[in-house]
Amino acid sequence: MQMSRGSMGWRGRRDRRHGRVLAGAALGLLAALSAGAIRAEVPQRAGWTLQFADDFSGPAGQLPASAHWQFDLGHGYPGAAANWGTQEVEANTADPKNVSLDGDGHLRITPRRDAADNWTSARIETRRDDFHAPPGGVLRLEARIRLPDVHGPAAVGYWPAFWALGRSFRTQLDWPATGEVDVMENVNGLDRVWGTLHCGVSPGGPCNEKTGLSANAPCPQTSCQAAFHTYTAEWDRRTSPEVLRWYVDGRLYHTLRETDVPAATWQRMSTREGMFLILNVAIGGEFPDKISAPVRTPIAATEPGHSMLVDYVAVWTRRR
Repeated sequence: MQMSRGSMGWRGRRDRRHGRVLAGAALGLLAALSAGAIRAEVPQRAGWTLQFADDFSGPAGQLPASAHWQFDLGHGYPGAAANWGTQEVEANTADPKNVSLDGDGHLRITPRRDAADNWTSARIETRRDDFHAPPGGVLRLEARIRLPDVHGPAAVGYWPAFWALGRSFRTQLDWPATGEVDVMENVNGLDRVWGTLHCGVSPGGPCNEKTGLSANAPCPQTSCQAAFHTYTAEWDRRTSPEVLRWYVDGRLYHTLRETDVPAATWQRMSTREGMFLILNVAIGGEFPDKISAPVRTPIAATEPGHSMLVDYVAVWTRRR
């Protein structure tokens, strides 16, 4: 039905204003949901093939699915360096108080401290170790995470991370030659995330170990601790040289190329043929110590009980 502009009258003008208010409210809601929604579905990505996903559905207190995940226990891999090779202080457990579903679609990893000042936390790995970029294709590693909501002195020593190790590490303990892609690391409650490649030899070498080839960025719009954010790394083999890219909420903040390290170093990394994924919250260690230097972490004020919440973990590949 057609209507003259004047015939809309007061009701028409009111409806238009009401429509603008509703539209504005909807946009605000969408913005809030994108940054801080409690739960989100694993995205469907056109042109990508989903290789792995866990949305951590299940009752509160349940351990993560054993079909997907295995536990790293104690203070290090058998036969490898103590304290996970990084001087972190926590003992990792399979106790639901340290690692379990929260009943709202999240994995919850919670550092705890007992009366004797002993810290516990959790570190889990995917059972699969074959995640790789197909020749001429792309691998995408992604997790939607809310970092432990702790700040200031109470956060000193917190070290949450989502990362990947080359498959050969499981049989050869060959870090850093096997390759390590840190999709997301955060320390000491800072509103920043780090993306890093570790490779070659340690100390020093082409990846400047133990620092690695790294960049960092703040979380967009809301702090890393105040809301869920999406952390992504892509290994792109469609071009020569191959490229690694890191994103937070879809914003690119770090790029490395195959030519940034010697050809032999790149070829040695078993990350090219397969990786396994790791989720953990460490307490203390070389990275938080470096940021807080000369103070060693954790400190007396470091507060236990703040959880990293993981909404989903997913792996995709695409060809061309």
